[in-house]
Amino acid sequence: MAKVLGIGGVFFKASDPAALVAWYNRVLGFGGGAWPGAMWPHGDRGYTLWSPFQADTQYFEPSTSPFMINFIVDDMDGVLARAAAEGVEPTGRDDSDPNGRFAWLMDPAGLKIELWEPAATSPEA
Repeated sequence: MAKVLGIGGVFFKASDPAALVAWYNRVLGFGGGAWPGAMWPHGDRGYTLWSPFQADTQYFEPSTSPFMINFIVDDMDGVLARAAAEGVEPTGRDDSDPNGRFAWLMDPAGLKIELWEPAATSPEA
């Protein structure tokens, strides 16, 4: 049965993402590379991201929450069919990204959720 395999990322708004990444790099020892965030391998596919976004990003819309959660899924079509059976339709979908297939849902609390089915071989960030 199509399902979520784990957290693909935690994305949140910050007034100064670069300064925040630098703080995490100094204090906790992650982030601060060429890409403004951090990445850890996840099981047998994908990775888990930690990534601050500019405070004025529109990427989380239509949610008004200051964060968004990405879930790794094993079968995008199956997960979306499961959601549709519960009356939940995606707010968008992208099957053309080199990192894999993406879709977005809104949960009952108004949080935008990003679903990600990693490509067979995902590019490194």
